Amino acid sequence: SDHMENIYGYLMKYTNLVTGWQYRFFVLNNDAGLLEYFVNEQSRHLKPRGTLQLAGAVISPSDEDSHTFTVNAASGEQYKLRATDAKERQHWVSRLQICTQHHTEAIGKNNPPLKSRSFSLASQGSANSPGVQRRPSQNAVSFFGVGHHRLPTGKRVPIMQPDHLVDVREMMSQAEGQQRDLIRSIECLPVSGHLTSLDQDLLMLKATSMATMNCLNDCFHILQLQHASQQKGSLPAGTTISWLEPKISLANHFKNGAAQNFPAEINKPASVREEQSIAEPCQLTREPEEINPDEELEDICDDKEDDLGAVEEQRSVILHLLSQLKLGMDLTRVVLPTFILEKRSLLEMYADFMSHPDLFIAITNGTTPEERMIRFVEYYLTSFHEGRKGAIAKKPYNPIIGETFHCSWRMLKSDIATDAGGNFSAHPPSEQVTLSKDLEGQTELDYYTVKFVAEQVSHHPPVSGFYAECVERNMCVNAHVWTKSKFLGMSIGVTMVGEGLLSLLEHGEEYTFSLPCAYARSILTVPWVELGGKVNINCAKTGYSASINFHTKPFYGGKLHRVTGEVKQNTTNTVVCRVQGEWNSVLEFTYSNGETKYVDLTKLSVTRKRVRPLEKQGPFESRRLWQHVTESLRDGDIDKATEHKRALEERQRNEERLRAETEAPWCTKYFLKEGDGWVYHKPLWKTVSAAQTQQTDTN
Repeated sequence: SDHMENIYGYLMKYTNLVTGWQYRFFVLNNDAGLLEYFVNEQSRHLKPRGTLQLAGAVISPSDEDSHTFTVNAASGEQYKLRATDAKERQHWVSRLQICTQHHTEAIGKNNPPLKSRSFSLASQGSANSPGVQRRPSQNAVSFFGVGHHRLPTGKRVPIMQPDHLVDVREMMSQAEGQQRDLIRSIECLPVSGHLTSLDQDLLMLKATSMATMNCLNDCFHILQLQHASQQKGSLPAGTTISWLEPKISLANHFKNGAAQNFPAEINKPASVREEQSIAEPCQLTREPEEINPDEELEDICDDKEDDLGAVEEQRSVILHLLSQLKLGMDLTRVVLPTFILEKRSLLEMYADFMSHPDLFIAITNGTTPEERMIRFVEYYLTSFHEGRKGAIAKKPYNPIIGETFHCSWRMLKSDIATDAGGNFSAHPPSEQVTLSKDLEGQTELDYYTVKFVAEQVSHHPPVSGFYAECVERNMCVNAHVWTKSKFLGMSIGVTMVGEGLLSLLEHGEEYTFSLPCAYARSILTVPWVELGGKVNINCAKTGYSASINFHTKPFYGGKLHRVTGEVKQNTTNTVVCRVQGEWNSVLEFTYSNGETKYVDLTKLSVTRKRVRPLEKQGPFESRRLWQHVTESLRDGDIDKATEHKRALEERQRNEERLRAETEAPWCTKYFLKEGDGWVYHKPLWKTVSAAQTQQTDTN
């Protein structure tokens, strides 16, 4: 063919989250059916940096923009590439597709295909067919003739050979085409009448057919990995076969407070940005504000998210939304319906993870490095239960850039554990609401205060910074988190990319930690939350570390919300504590001396946070900013909540455009960028260090 010429040139290749996009010199070798790349054109005579076999590959132009495309090899390896313009992308895509087809057909000729099973997803109606009235007993599935054929009993399915992956891919392509025809047939139905395009059964069919194809693609990916392992003898180092687990390692993205570049911002078109930043005409409001804890009052809000009413009523909207999503789609690009929102901001959710301040303060009371690490692990594992408001999975508000949240907690000093075995409060649940009343009549010397501040420091990507400190105990925690939401078929996954740093200044120790991923499961029925992934806690000074695994429920059997972990001394590799149980129920801690402790999180005392009344809050503070949306959600007025939310989003977009036109950079209020990380502007470790220096100079 005249089109089977070798082509070469520079393309941008997405390497990883750290290095992002890089220019590489690519060569399409049509004779060998290979796509090779080199560092630059001058190194073309050297060994290629990477090679992809194109036989059985899929070349896909991206819908992110007009420049990007992907090459998915049959081995499971993928190249994400970007041309300089749409014309160059089309040139590469067409040549790659021609080469792929040629070498795929060559394999097919040399290997007899499997006998494929026939199946039908054909619609009985189309855009040109007349409308059909629906009989009462006729459901959407029978209307569209979706069926399957069973294999004859007694016959076993032949074991699939590696070369037959090409045939499987061809069958899946046919199924995907038929599924698209099905979707088009549904969408061409009228919007009114006996059978409409918004019929709940049809919307369910659209959503589940899309999810089925997504699951099949996941299964095919696993087969590709197994095929690759058979060819190479073993899987490459670091390769994992997983389904809904995170595809990236949390621990490697942020080291000691240093966040890496966020190349995903490049691909985000302005037309799909959900919320943009607010810029006040007077930038003087961005000066840090000292919050007086005495102005804060005990929080009386108790917005449990156990109500499914709105979700049930709006199920057709959910189905319609799901039918438009694609597997792996970044949900920060999608404006989600208002009725699935929690009645709080994400910044306030981070504060709710601090609802056991007694356990937090007790960390520094540990008499040995080993005990302090164990206490931190105990506190860490008890923080997630209260961070969830009810059993129903709902989404907190996306904070706008510059949004802040302040609160504090007060704890009687007599309630803080000092002994090794008394690290958990014994207040029954009935006393949770009245705990702070014990503080009435007490002087400032009788209680500890934990202050908390959070700020949305970036919108693209969405990064939040939060900081908490207890001045009396010389301890503080600083963290920044980038939330990445992905659509996973019938689930939504949120990866918490980031790292926190706990400083115990009294002991000169720093503990780094990461956060697990979160998943909203069963979003078509009763959505629920589970955590997944591995997190690490490390203290470089003492040599103690902890490894904690949040286990997602397997497809068959297994328990929900399971967590396991261990604390070890790295120098001797000795395990000093093991933990197992459920992160929202009962945890079992087993220590090196043989003792065992059980913690029932449902009975663990909760200290209510203290917040300023709305009239004393600034315009950027979370509760005041979202007050109209929250009030409408409490009243069950979804339309009004949506109206307020839309007005806020539009205001943000206008202010963003204004800043872009004037080239005015956004200035954060409480957090400063140090390197690639975000640090509170006045952390306790700087304050204490400055005070010690001043005292030394005075002496």
